[in-house]
Amino acid sequence: MTENAPVLDPIDEALQTTGPRGNYLPYPVSRLAAKIIPQDLTNFKSRGVSRVERELQQEMLEIQERYMEVIDAFNWNKLIYESHFGFEPVCGEVYHLYEVEGKRQLSMISPDQWYQHWIGSFRLNADGRWQIEKSAPDFSIRDWVQTSVA
Repeated sequence: MTENAPVLDPIDEALQTTGPRGNYLPYPVSRLAAKIIPQDLTNFKSRGVSRVERELQQEMLEIQERYMEVIDAFNWNKLIYESHFGFEPVCGEVYHLYEVEGKRQLSMISPDQWYQHWIGSFRLNADGRWQIEKSAPDFSIRDWVQTSVA
């Protein structure tokens, strides 16, 4: 070392070697730096997990309900298209499904005019889907699916 060389403080030297990123490190860069105390994040995490879990469970229930609605609509359409009818239905009109002598039959005759076992009333949409208007209280499409599969 030369006589004219400046004497560096070891702390200053450590700060110079770490550069500006020393302020962003998760640990102190010198012994004189402020003590870093990690925060207890368990409460934050548990609140976040429970909130997200509730929201996702609600979303799953909504998806499940929508799925069951689609399945029911599919089964109603299958039931109607597999029934007997001797006319071409017109879009937008309401038709009635009956069980006559053990067979299903689609008819234009309303339930108060024909005394057969009424299953439900349906409207034909422009896309060819049958939309349920009203169903008989003693008929369940889900029970029908289970008995027709078995």
